[in-house]
Amino acid sequence: MSILKVSRMGHPVLRQKARSVERSEIKDPRFQKFIDDMIDTMHEYSGVGLAGPQVHEGLRIFVAMLDDGDDAEASVLINPVITPADSRVVEGWEGCLSIPDIRGRVPRAHKIVVKALDRQGRTVEIEAEDFPARVIQHETDHLDGVLFLDRMQTLTSLSYLDEYSRYHVRGGDDE
Repeated sequence: MSILKVSRMGHPVLRQKARSVERSEIKDPRFQKFIDDMIDTMHEYSGVGLAGPQVHEGLRIFVAMLDDGDDAEASVLINPVITPADSRVVEGWEGCLSIPDIRGRVPRAHKIVVKALDRQGRTVEIEAEDFPARVIQHETDHLDGVLFLDRMQTLTSLSYLDEYSRYHVRGGDDE
C-alpha cells in the first residue's frame, strides 16, 4: 500500500465539490487500491477519517473509524447522503488532517442516518450519533468543499493542538 499526500487548507481541491463515483468504478482494482491507500494514510496520520479531496482526488468517498475497539475496521462510504435523525444539535471539538494542529468547536447534528455505497458497491444505511455522527458529517462536508472552520459559529474556541491539549481536554469534552 501507499501513503498518499494530504492536501492542506488553501489547496483548491478542498473547496471543490467532489464528483459522484459510478458503481462501475468501484470494482476496478485501481479504485480498490485507492481505498486501501486511503485507509493506510488515515492510520499513518492518526486520523479518524479521510475524504477523497483530502488526498487530491475529487471523488465522493471517505474512510472513517466509526466503531470503537482494537479490532475495529475502517468504514468505507461512497456517495454518502446524510439525513438528520432528530433536531438536536451539539457543539464539539474537531480537528482535521488538512488543517494540522488546529482544533475548534463545531455544531453538528447529534443523530443522523447516512445512506451510501460500501467498497463492494452495495447500498448501506448507517444510523449514527455522537462522535461517529460528527465524523460522518465532517467527512461528508469535505466532499462538498466545506471545512470545519466554515461551520464554527465563532472562532473564539479556535486553538492550536498544544493549547487545546493543555486547556480544553477534559473527560468527555474531547471530540
